Amino acid sequence: MEQPAFSLRTTGRLSFFLRPNDLNIYLFKEQYNKYEGEMNDLITGRLRWGPADRSRPPWFRNVMERGFVWQNSGVGGTTQSYLANCPRAFPVTVDHVWPISYRELVPYYEKVEATLPVEFAPMTSKEELFFYGAKKAGWRLIPTLDVTTPGYRPQPNAILPPNKNLTDPGYSAEQLSWMQGCTLAGHCINGCPHGPSVDKIAKRSTNVSYVPLALRTGCVTIRPNAFAIRILTEHQPAAGLRAIGVRIRDTWTEQTEEIRAKVVVMAAGAIESPRLWLNSDLPGNPWVGRGLVNHYFDWVTGMFDERDLVSILGSPDINPFVGHTSGGRLDYPGLGSILVTGLSPGLAASMSFGISQSGYSSLHPPLTGMPWYVQGRVIGPELQQWMENYRRTLSIVIFADDEVDYRNGVTVDPDNKDEHGPVPKVSYVSGQRGRRNRNELVKIAVEILRQAGAKKVLRTDWPASLMIHMEGTMRMGFVVDENCESYETKRLYIADNSVHFNALGRANPTLTTQALATRTAEKLADKYFN
Repeated sequence: MEQPAFSLRTTGRLSFFLRPNDLNIYLFKEQYNKYEGEMNDLITGRLRWGPADRSRPPWFRNVMERGFVWQNSGVGGTTQSYLANCPRAFPVTVDHVWPISYRELVPYYEKVEATLPVEFAPMTSKEELFFYGAKKAGWRLIPTLDVTTPGYRPQPNAILPPNKNLTDPGYSAEQLSWMQGCTLAGHCINGCPHGPSVDKIAKRSTNVSYVPLALRTGCVTIRPNAFAIRILTEHQPAAGLRAIGVRIRDTWTEQTEEIRAKVVVMAAGAIESPRLWLNSDLPGNPWVGRGLVNHYFDWVTGMFDERDLVSILGSPDINPFVGHTSGGRLDYPGLGSILVTGLSPGLAASMSFGISQSGYSSLHPPLTGMPWYVQGRVIGPELQQWMENYRRTLSIVIFADDEVDYRNGVTVDPDNKDEHGPVPKVSYVSGQRGRRNRNELVKIAVEILRQAGAKKVLRTDWPASLMIHMEGTMRMGFVVDENCESYETKRLYIADNSVHFNALGRANPTLTTQALATRTAEKLADKYFN
């Protein structure tokens, strides 16, 4: 784990977290702000994959295809910059597929949903317009958390309900930011700085939800600036190979240290967990690092006229930056999901206009009967028009379901090393199923935008290896058993999204990862500490 942004600093950095009082809200608000470049720049941003000292370069991953791995270092991991979307997996993707049933996951889903907590997103203009278009396109509202049929619904998010004083003009924005509750500021991905204390921050990232709870037990020590570089093992004649500890490297002092443990839990994510396994010379398993699945993303944006918006919303603007970053979704088991998404201006421009595998839109003539449909990167006057109409745009992000392919995965690069050893070498190519599903979801998204009144629609066409939701590289039933303990190395558990058997039908993976981790902790305690 790297340096958390909320530590109580007295000498420049802190080596241990022992008590809830070590979490300092003033430092948290100093570190988490709404400046897009300062927070999210992949090279120098606070929320990058790299050391806490931002004068040093980020850590390298060798991604073989076009794209990048979007992941954060730090206590709280990538939940520091996630959208807090917390849907459950689609039951059909778990039952009779995973080694465990969907019904067995439900009580752990419920526990995490109560702990964070998870709430349905409040409706703002972008959700209202999205639901309006979805209903006109013939889709039905889904009234349950367990999705078995296609339909639209409010997004289940790990974000506290809106501040009850939000519409009171007697409070300034600064005063509201120190109260409990969401301010609907729309900067979820940048890091949320709103709340009276670290454990009451509105967006329930792991560093503000589970970390304070863990420290309150008095049984947890958190070591920021520590990077695990090796799992330590020993061979016992009767029991075989077992994990006995971990070797860590302090990223400030560069010193290494060995920590012994009765049980080791690896939770470095779908890229770093296989890397750590392979760099630790653990027993060979043909599925370590293999079977990587990544949600095949795409991005579709509609532009609306003022007159139409006034008739639907009562306002000439959508203002997509208001509210939860993603407050509504349409789920289609067997295809995937589409989510209405309202990013802050710089990120919205990057996602809509800066990433495409189609090249320039001028290379793609309008489709027959669809002169309003554009695909690829827009430039010149057309780009200017899209940018000027940002307040009247509605964007939809697409997660397409894809199959597990052994050829996709993570190995270690024998030719490239960093201070922690050989770096991950990541390869991912979408399958035919993923491409087909993505195209079908694009059609659905375009139709929703058209039914809602969009006069222009832009499909960005993202590359497949834009790695955001990575799963499956240490699969349950292949690398770990149904309780997530390693087959080859006893007392070594894995508790991250790498153990997912598949991509959950393209539901966001965080809630399932946390539910499985809760279940794994229970199974671990029963076996070794009862």
